[in-house]
Amino acid sequence: MKIRKILVSQPEPANPKSPYFDLAKKYNLKIDFKPFIQVEGVSSKDFRQQKINILDFTAVIFTSKTGIDHFFRICNELRITVPDTMKYFCITENVAFYLQKYIIYRKRKIFHGKAKFQDLIDIIVKHRDDNFFVPLSEPHNAEIPELLDKNKISYTIGTLYKTISSNTLNVKDFDYDILVFYSPSGIKSLKENFPDFVQGEIKIAAFGPTTACAVEQEGLRLDINAPNPKAPSMTMALDLWLKEFNKNCR
Repeated sequence: MKIRKILVSQPEPANPKSPYFDLAKKYNLKIDFKPFIQVEGVSSKDFRQQKINILDFTAVIFTSKTGIDHFFRICNELRITVPDTMKYFCITENVAFYLQKYIIYRKRKIFHGKAKFQDLIDIIVKHRDDNFFVPLSEPHNAEIPELLDKNKISYTIGTLYKTISSNTLNVKDFDYDILVFYSPSGIKSLKENFPDFVQGEIKIAAFGPTTACAVEQEGLRLDINAPNPKAPSMTMALDLWLKEFNKNCR
């Protein structure tokens, strides 16, 4: 079996220097980008009904760039000026850097983990006197409130956006050798859009422990997992896997 085509369940990168493009060139692959989920922002009216006052909080926890976008969108729509004293806790350094789109980065108190929420919890407990706002999607990862409760952190979850299965998937013949997923919602969408899907020789790659768990819960085989000790990113994990796969095929 030769790996020819990969489907990544995310929008195509706007950056022409994306590692995915380098990967395609290095291994002579065709990589398609097709989101399996779509994000719908919660209206400011619906957010008000959650009876959450953002100014009551001294810190915000971000688990994604999408969460950052919708947090500042809601603040803008409600004409809320986020105080300079607000602390920001981000799941990764990459997510933390994304804050530069909305704030003067070097003048704010910003903290970040390595990849897993457990890493971030270790930092959050050092600031347990703060009152945390956690903007999440609906549905969201149950691990987050569980770890916050376990560590007796004062927090409130606010639903700022919803992730739903994309209804634009029209791939008639699933002619891909590897499917790459970044969220449990993507796995759910695969099953909803292709109820007769049979994995067979198709390889499945998952980013993050909850996505990996969702793969196995759906009775599918997980072949490539990231992040891992050798590969902190999905493209690095794919690179290592393809290198080993091609070596064994010779």
